[in-house]
Amino acid sequence: MDRISDFLDRHPYWSVLSLGLVSALGYPPLGLWPLALAGMAGFVWLLHRLTSAKGAFCAGWLFGVAHFTLTNNWIATAFTYQAEMPAWLGWLAVPLLSLYLAIWPALASWGAWMLCGRHKLPVFSLAFGGLWIAAEWFKSWVFTGYAWGPFSMAFLGDWTRPGLARLLPITGTYALSGLLVALAGVLAWLVAARHRRALGIVGVLLILGMLWPAGTAREGTLALTLVQPNLKQEEIDDPTKFEDQFQQIASLSQKRREVDRRLILWPESGVPDYLREGYPQRYYDRMTAGGDPAFARFRIGQAIGDGGLLLTGAVDLEIGEVEGYRRATGAYNAITPITADGLIGPRYAKAHLVPYGEYLPMRALLEPLGLTRLVAGSIDFIPGPGPQTVDLKQYGKAGMQICYEIVFSGEVVDREERPDYIFNPSNDGWFGSWGPPQHLAQARMRAIEEGLPVLRSTTTGISAVIDARGVVRSHIGRGEADRIDTMVPPPSGATLFSLFGHWLTLIWSMVLFACSLVAMRVRDRYVSGHT
Repeated sequence: MDRISDFLDRHPYWSVLSLGLVSALGYPPLGLWPLALAGMAGFVWLLHRLTSAKGAFCAGWLFGVAHFTLTNNWIATAFTYQAEMPAWLGWLAVPLLSLYLAIWPALASWGAWMLCGRHKLPVFSLAFGGLWIAAEWFKSWVFTGYAWGPFSMAFLGDWTRPGLARLLPITGTYALSGLLVALAGVLAWLVAARHRRALGIVGVLLILGMLWPAGTAREGTLALTLVQPNLKQEEIDDPTKFEDQFQQIASLSQKRREVDRRLILWPESGVPDYLREGYPQRYYDRMTAGGDPAFARFRIGQAIGDGGLLLTGAVDLEIGEVEGYRRATGAYNAITPITADGLIGPRYAKAHLVPYGEYLPMRALLEPLGLTRLVAGSIDFIPGPGPQTVDLKQYGKAGMQICYEIVFSGEVVDREERPDYIFNPSNDGWFGSWGPPQHLAQARMRAIEEGLPVLRSTTTGISAVIDARGVVRSHIGRGEADRIDTMVPPPSGATLFSLFGHWLTLIWSMVLFACSLVAMRVRDRYVSGHT
């Protein structure tokens, strides 16, 4: 321990870079949560030993750069599908993004050192945990927000148990992150002070918390067919492949058992055709259904069969008149319900669009410089109004979140009308090997947080049926074309987080602050009473 302490003191900035990498090893696909906790504990311990607020800010920033670079390495894969940009640019984009994301742990580090830098490590850890909560929350919405990879994600158990994420109903994602950060600092203090018995007790409790069973599952009553067609990312926008793609997904959706009602789920990018009326004919001419949206809906209805209701990802156009010419001025990344009769229901439009993926920020400035979106298309997507519950009558009340939207804690459910389940269609084909398991993990966290099942249909995997405990009941792995036939899991009762949202997040942040202030006050009184 003394040798480690000496090395960290002599090389603080190289040390925090290393600890940032180690702390990211707890995330899927590796799931090495003890290393995540150890990396954070070492960082909090080292941060407390620094001698200036400036040093604390720099240390927090370097820790964040390393942590977020490893966590978000999957983003680099997206550039391999962009013909107009070299693939190597992705490996530059990831650390550049991390330079910004690292500002949030840097600010938390600076604030904790300014408030409690001269107090004992447990007091410092409580304040730092409270500020970490605020940092993750701010990161989730400032500049449209980037909520990917909260620290608490490292403590989600395997697919059959929720791990420490079972606390999410009473904490929320960002508050649980801060509590774990504070715990890491306390563990560092126990190690430094050689309190072996207390350290052992905490260690046993952590292991039990991670391994404790999920409990008894309840069964639902609505039949479900969830489809993963395994559409190759490089072929999704190729018109010559559209008919093959439709036949693949239609064949996987056929009715195979007698049920009165069946919900069928297709992924984002699941339908290559335009399904709504009113567009100029040239847009329909690229379709596989003979340029006729009515026929496109009809054959989809034939594929799902009697008693079926399909929810599918689709693209809808916004048509406007530009210089006397009717053309598409925008698009919606949408979920569309379709009945067995080919009737189309109300659209849900994705609200949390991905910058550079679904729209080009500051297009008037950046487009002349040669920058484009990372996906095909020259028009931007239009954001929808936000979380909505769509009443599908006998098929239940559906909450809908498309792809990346599911990672935003507290922003996935209409709190005025609680749904029965959340449908999360996605296209994870450009997420690399780290992205899909991390995306699935965050969908599981939303299920636990809100007490609602999450149903994920993706183009290439990982597709899954997740119950309200965060347990993956069924899944289809990456690169497989398959279907899941099961029942929609039932919701649980409303959780504390589902009722109060991020008010609960802020309360937990204030609780940690209050504990640190009380501890400082008690210590000051104790010191003054003995001088």
